[in-house]
Parts: sequence; structure tokens; C-alpha cells
Amino acid sequence: MLHLGCERTRFLIASHIVPWRDDKANRLNPSNGLCLSAIHDKAFDQYLFSLTDDNRIVLSEQLKASKDVFLQKVFLPIEDHAVELPDRFRPELAFIRHHRETMLRKQP
Repeated sequence: MLHLGCERTRFLIASHIVPWRDDKANRLNPSNGLCLSAIHDKAFDQYLFSLTDDNRIVLSEQLKASKDVFLQKVFLPIEDHAVELPDRFRPELAFIRHHRETMLRKQP
């Protein structure tokens, strides 16, 4: 479970790594999913952070440059932290790479 410190399961949701709209063939593929809190899901969908090949958190330049105090408090402390992955249905490395490369392309 990639919960990024959220201990309340009621705040966790299933997130797609490659967006639903972009890849019809993998919409129901459990390896195209992450378990994230609602705030992390929104940030992940907006490419504000991604994961490295070894499952560490990488923040976008946009997020790091943000003046938003809340975002700074939530995300800066987790940069480069390894995430806890599930025992079954681990995220597909190709999907993680695609997400990270998309994030990097979207940076200013």
C-alpha cells in the first residue's frame, strides 16, 4: 500500500498510474494502480510528484517552487522517501516510468 503516512484507510483511494483516459487497455490492470490518500492522488494526477525506478518519491519543480504553505508542509518532507508497496500487484515499472517522464516533460 502506497499510503505515504496516512493511517486512516477511509482516506485512501485507488489511483491510476497511467490515467484512465489515456490507456483503455490497462484501466482494470491492478499493476496500473496505487493506493494513495486523496491529497496525494490529486497531486499525482496533476504530475506534481512521481516515483523513481526504485520507488522513491520525486517532486516536480512546480511543486518545489510553489508558495503554497500547505503543499510545502505535506510534500517537501517526503521527497526521496521510499514508498511501501503491496505484496501483490506491484506497480508496473513501465507505468511508473511513463508517469515520471510525463511529469518531467510538463515542467517549466
